[in-house]
Amino acid sequence: MKTLRIGDFDILPGTQCKIELPVAKLYTDADVSLPVQIIRGTKDGPTIFISAAVHGDELNGIEIIRRLINKPNFKIIRGTVIAVPMVNVYGVVNQSRYMPDRRDLNRCFPGSAKGSLAARVAHIFLTQIVKHCDYGIDLHTGAIHRSNLPQIRGDMNDPETKELAQVFAVPVILHSNVVDGSLRESAVDNGTKVLLYEAGEALRFDDFSIHAGIKGIENVLRHLNMMRKVTSKRKLKEPYIANSSGWLRANASGVVKHLVELGDRVTTGDKLAEIGSPYGEILGVVKATRSGILIGQQNIPLVQEGEAMFHIAYFKEDDEAVYEHIESVQDFLRPEDAHNPQHIIGDKS
Repeated sequence: MKTLRIGDFDILPGTQCKIELPVAKLYTDADVSLPVQIIRGTKDGPTIFISAAVHGDELNGIEIIRRLINKPNFKIIRGTVIAVPMVNVYGVVNQSRYMPDRRDLNRCFPGSAKGSLAARVAHIFLTQIVKHCDYGIDLHTGAIHRSNLPQIRGDMNDPETKELAQVFAVPVILHSNVVDGSLRESAVDNGTKVLLYEAGEALRFDDFSIHAGIKGIENVLRHLNMMRKVTSKRKLKEPYIANSSGWLRANASGVVKHLVELGDRVTTGDKLAEIGSPYGEILGVVKATRSGILIGQQNIPLVQEGEAMFHIAYFKEDDEAVYEHIESVQDFLRPEDAHNPQHIIGDKS
């Protein structure tokens, strides 16, 4: 294995270290740095980045990385893991999705060394981190007041990406084309295979989503022979892949009564929510237009007409079989010390 150089730092095989990559200062003249932890095995192998908080209010990924790298049994025997718990440091400090210049960092790649603040951060992350990597796992959550069922998104037309998505083993895999200006687009252009993990809600920790993310990353690392493999008595069936998804929008403005939960199977015509006036009259009913699985929803019980409320994944396979598979994944991933049972998929308590 060769010495890995990131910024002004040289990282030798078989070592681990924390470094700070300098980015543009605040207007107070305070230094701001990108925190990076590098863990290298003693044997040659792939290099993978694990990133979180590209959107600064998406905190689950920070906790996933924090818990993962501090696990007593987290040992890399081959290759290199580059963990970046806060890509958008500015957004984390301000509890904001965006950069201080109001740009979405995940639409500013590949960036520029002399561009806007967001462009400079994108450029640093791409040139100092992604360029070294064969693979990447980018951790996200839903937006503020919106929750996502744990899901992997990626280009399922690419056989290796599809295989890694299946190995990650979360309830839903969603085929997703790259978005212009996104980290995933620039990483793919670099030849880096990327999985995008979506789970939970902005500005909140969700134990189930965190646990599923940690286990999924370990599954991928073991599949790549970067960690020692363990024998599991339970084997999951090959997951189903959703080739499309869509949002259902509010047909009235008012107070919302939700009738479904994340992970639920819905069929055409099912009532998903009622929208009422402040006086109790029913102003509108949101119904499923196709059969599928609920993978995202708005949580705030107030809605404006036209607002996106429910994200439904659509499968070619029989919905009942898909739903049964999701329930089996839920049981497989359930933390033994789960403190928030209401966050577990399908739990009606």
